[in-house]
Amino acid sequence: MSVELERITVITSQMIDKFEQEFLAEPASHTLANAVIKNGIQAVANRPIATVPMQHTFSHEIKTLPVTNQKNSGRCWMFAGLNVLREEVAKAHNLESFELSQTYPMFWDKFEKANYFLESILETLSEPTDGRLISWLLSSPVQDGGQWDMFVNLVEKYGVVPKWVMPETFHSSKSREMNDLLTAKLREDAARLRQAAKTRGASPLELREEKEHMLSEVYRMLRHFLGNPPRTFDFEYRDKDNQFHRELGLTPQSFYKTHVQLNLRDYVSIINAPTADKPFGKTYTVKFLGNVKDGQDVLYLNVPMDTFKKLALAQLKDAQPVWFGCDVGKMGDRESGLLDPALFDYDAALGVTFAMTKAERLDYGESLMTHAMVLTGVNVVDERANRWKVENSWGEDPGKKGYFVMSDAWFDAYMYQIVIHRKYLSEDLKTALETPPLALAPWDPMGSLACRN
Repeated sequence: MSVELERITVITSQMIDKFEQEFLAEPASHTLANAVIKNGIQAVANRPIATVPMQHTFSHEIKTLPVTNQKNSGRCWMFAGLNVLREEVAKAHNLESFELSQTYPMFWDKFEKANYFLESILETLSEPTDGRLISWLLSSPVQDGGQWDMFVNLVEKYGVVPKWVMPETFHSSKSREMNDLLTAKLREDAARLRQAAKTRGASPLELREEKEHMLSEVYRMLRHFLGNPPRTFDFEYRDKDNQFHRELGLTPQSFYKTHVQLNLRDYVSIINAPTADKPFGKTYTVKFLGNVKDGQDVLYLNVPMDTFKKLALAQLKDAQPVWFGCDVGKMGDRESGLLDPALFDYDAALGVTFAMTKAERLDYGESLMTHAMVLTGVNVVDERANRWKVENSWGEDPGKKGYFVMSDAWFDAYMYQIVIHRKYLSEDLKTALETPPLALAPWDPMGSLACRN
């Protein structure tokens, strides 16, 4: 190694002296540093003027029920999906307020994920334990997060129930300890299955008999954590006119079929992932991503942002909400409920430049989908959106009674997925949707699960 190259390969005292002198040469840097040290970077970088156009007024707005609260759990994808479905029940029955149980699908999601994980272990017995695939499978066997197609699988198989039929429990609202214990048990189960195959040559039938016992233990644990998922229940309610109604002996599946007038198979996941490895107009799935083993696979259709946005607008203009996935932790203020890249000027406050493109953020691990919510309104000026209304599931304290405002610039930068009825797709997109999907690696950013709380 040359002397010159060595000089800039390691950190030297001369290098540090140089950087210090450069910092001290700018008086504003010293003042800003003191402000950040005392108040934190968000307070210093905050731009109050950016909040002026972020008003809770929209040219197109869907009247919706009060927000829900996922509390200390990562069930946002489930809450967002149920929030869409409950509007259909409320409209059909003239209800002032209504929630579907979030604990009920959580129970079956955990149970199905346990089976999906153990089946994945059995499908990968030839893989090394310290290899990337097994390490990825073991990293989070039964977390709270999920995807739209996983939600569809649960609803179609198990139905839905009103919230009072299976209410919240301690561990549905605070899920970390439950997830830790389930994960510990499933990792142990994975070790036993791999050892049985390797050391005593257990047959596929023998391995699955062992798996069935393992699932019985998972079921037992879930009954302790989340309670008893009902087989039947009575639907009793008073409508807005104070009229009493009663339906006896419903099952979760019959309640879904008769009271939720939506065919979830009519909806498809549209993504905007502008990376070189994912050409637009193509479909994608993700290996080893799912919950119900015999359910539909995750399927995405990747489109440019202008198409992505037109589809969301079309559905909202028809007064139909839009389930979506985004990176909610970026450039937003939770207390005010505002999502806008202009809210914070980190460049000026820190004296550095943040200039990654959306594709670069995906490729280099700076961004991915972390949270699911519902679009319930949009403000359109000259046929273009400038802000979007968002129904969140963090309770009524953040934002305006729990509803957020998203700028169109934030939409461009951090929106990754919307769920759209097929009728809004062009013929070209419908044709593209029927092409065989490219299977992405499990660790691809489009394999991320919405789970932010």
